[in-house]
Amino acid sequence: MPESPPKPFAREQELLCRIRTEIGKVVVGQEQVVDRILIAILCGGHVLIEGVPGLAKTLLISTLARTLDASFSRIQFTPDLLPGDLVGTQIFHPQTGAFHTRKGPVFAQIILADEINRSPAKVQSALLEAMQEKQVTIGDESFPLDEPFMVLATQNPIEQEGTYPLPEAQLDRFLFKIIVRYPELEQEREILRRMSKNTPILRVERVTSAPAILEMRQALDNVFMKDVIESYILQIVDATRRPGGYQLDDLVPLIRHGASPRASIYLAKAAKARSLMEGRDYVVPSDVQSIGPEVLRHRIALTYKAQARDFTSDQVIEAIFRKVPVPA
Repeated sequence: MPESPPKPFAREQELLCRIRTEIGKVVVGQEQVVDRILIAILCGGHVLIEGVPGLAKTLLISTLARTLDASFSRIQFTPDLLPGDLVGTQIFHPQTGAFHTRKGPVFAQIILADEINRSPAKVQSALLEAMQEKQVTIGDESFPLDEPFMVLATQNPIEQEGTYPLPEAQLDRFLFKIIVRYPELEQEREILRRMSKNTPILRVERVTSAPAILEMRQALDNVFMKDVIESYILQIVDATRRPGGYQLDDLVPLIRHGASPRASIYLAKAAKARSLMEGRDYVVPSDVQSIGPEVLRHRIALTYKAQARDFTSDQVIEAIFRKVPVPA
């Protein structure tokens, strides 16, 4: 009997499964959130996480850093935070008459930017160079950041007093915007049983390393995408800009502007990463549909009319995916 061909990306799948298992020792539920963050790691992108306090966002990110054996920094964004508190500064030494560079907490591989919308635009923009260029400039010198470099920023959707909404240019630099929801009743029962004890949280083991993560990223180049899938992605993004051209006339007065070309790039990369996680070396339409909301929801700006009707970007995305023809 002939041997069956080896399953695509078996090694990568095993590593990702072990990461999920280790995170599951500490964080109950939130499987979809974990999968989306793993996709972002494979794509080399950053993630904006939105959820009410107490949903283990910080615990999830710090646990992830331990499983990856990556350096981790948590930066609590506050109204009095300065750009130098984030990236570092130059300190003058009178004894030598020279300046010495002191690097800030952004010089880590996994960055938790906690409540990023609590700091003014000057501080938020200090993170832009690090996110886009993977480098930081202090004085007249630029310092490269260690790969893999990933920013996971959180924001609270409830409390808006004293916050500074992220500018659209910065929102566009996030691969995903993930919504963290309340756990199911049985999941919360397990959380209660774990956290109501005085025993310490279960330790997690290191699963992989930075070089292995970079190798997994290279594996995405071996995922095949048909021309019809590329066209499907382009049509979805185009429908956010010109909904009238796709028989979505009711959306025309609700969308102020649609998604940028980054949306097309990130949809393609994230769809490839999802197919890798599913053990396929080719992309199918369900890969695009699955990650579409996370890629698009923060890239569609709604009009005041839409906001007055409590219409959300997720509803826009749902209508677009219903209307744009799915390739066979």
